[in-house]
Amino acid sequence: MIDIALEKFPISLKLRDGTAVVVRPLAKRDEAKLHNFFLAVPEEERLFIKQPIFERKMFRDWCRHIDFESNLPLLMLHGNKIIGEATLHQRSGGWKRHIGLLGVLTHPGYRGRDVAKILVEEQVQIARTLGLRKLEAELNGERKVAIHALEQLGFTRLMCLEDYVLDMKAVPHDLIVMGMNLKVDEEYAGVGG
Repeated sequence: MIDIALEKFPISLKLRDGTAVVVRPLAKRDEAKLHNFFLAVPEEERLFIKQPIFERKMFRDWCRHIDFESNLPLLMLHGNKIIGEATLHQRSGGWKRHIGLLGVLTHPGYRGRDVAKILVEEQVQIARTLGLRKLEAELNGERKVAIHALEQLGFTRLMCLEDYVLDMKAVPHDLIVMGMNLKVDEEYAGVGG
């Protein structure tokens, strides 16, 4: 199934301001570019990244041991520079195996140009192709722009847990869980009768 979901990539397109970009899955050759992308994230946002982004080894491991069945990172590149990344995390079994978890990040110099919107839309299509029924996204409450963007794409707020998560400096923040149902009305047509 994963091969079918990825056969359309790479794709070339333009951002709303006319910037030519390419969207494709993560590749082994992306180690240095991916590391530089994460280093460009502003300090206040790094507090919410779960992995230690200053450790180059982590990026080497990610790029050398790619497993699209469990984590599928899509990159957006402007020339040779990564400007956006969205990862679809999947579970191979268990009671949440039908739910994908989506994470997305945009380079600060490219925000407001639909980078995240395009990457999320591509991941939604991949999730549908893979047979997932729902997508979730977890964000800290301060990510108002990201929350609004996900709402525009069809995600709804499932819950808000006040002061539930701690950033890397142990400061509490709200956790917002958003969800999207990937089933469409047509899939239920004809059911029961």
